[in-house]
Amino acid sequence: MRILHTMIRVVDLQASISFYTRVLGMKLLRKKDYPSGKFTLAFVGYGSEESGAVLELTHNWNQKSYDIGTGYGHIAIGVKDIYQTCQTIANNGGNIIRDPGPMKHSDTLIAFVQDPDGYKIELIQKDICSTAT
Repeated sequence: MRILHTMIRVVDLQASISFYTRVLGMKLLRKKDYPSGKFTLAFVGYGSEESGAVLELTHNWNQKSYDIGTGYGHIAIGVKDIYQTCQTIANNGGNIIRDPGPMKHSDTLIAFVQDPDGYKIELIQKDICSTAT
């Protein structure tokens, strides 16, 4: 068994695709409209769906907003250089909501970014990451 994807609901699909691809450096892997259900699914990620987990962006055509709720925490992404990654994200219009630095009670370097719908993304510096961001 393995994790295939995580799904989040988004209000403005184009803004979300732009954020995850342009700001966070993911690739749009596939996108499909479902007219009879009035929704669109878009899958983004750093690699193929066959080799790793991806993010599913679900856009319900008539939905104007969502309540993220108290159960949601964050999406975590490993990065090689957290300071450079945050600078790149900020330069591309991303919203850094927690500047890079050590995690409380630890020396692990983290930062937080927020997407257009208010979802939080934790960046964690990891030496093993091979992504550019």
